Amino acid sequence: MSAERPPDPTAAPADAELRIPAETAYVAVLRTTSAALAARHDFTLADIEDLRMAVGEAAVVALANGADGTDGAGRHPGLVVRYWFGERTATVSIATPGTVPAHLDDLSWQMMRALADDVRTGTTPGLLEIVLTHHATPLDVPS
Repeated sequence: MSAERPPDPTAAPADAELRIPAETAYVAVLRTTSAALAARHDFTLADIEDLRMAVGEAAVVALANGADGTDGAGRHPGLVVRYWFGERTATVSIATPGTVPAHLDDLSWQMMRALADDVRTGTTPGLLEIVLTHHATPLDVPS
């Protein structure tokens, strides 16, 4: 299997984008959306579940470490989740105002690293961004 370089989120428009309130109740929406999009791109059931769980953990980390501020109308800007799909690859960016936590070795980070092939944080000042890349299992693996 040749490893495809994950798309650079700043270089191409997202295939899908979802904006949700900064509330834990909406993490289930992200998990379900991630699973549905991966299924539409012919990921295996195991890969769908891995992506679903990794996105859920990333959302929890973003919510826990995001800024508590509000916009001019008194609303928190929430989470912006973008999806890019390549050949058997999914890249997901979860972003919210805030800063990257200094210590990244809690259980959520460990789970993300176990479930996704690449986990990194964004570098934009004032924005907490977690970017996950997952390469799907090839379907033509001989038994």
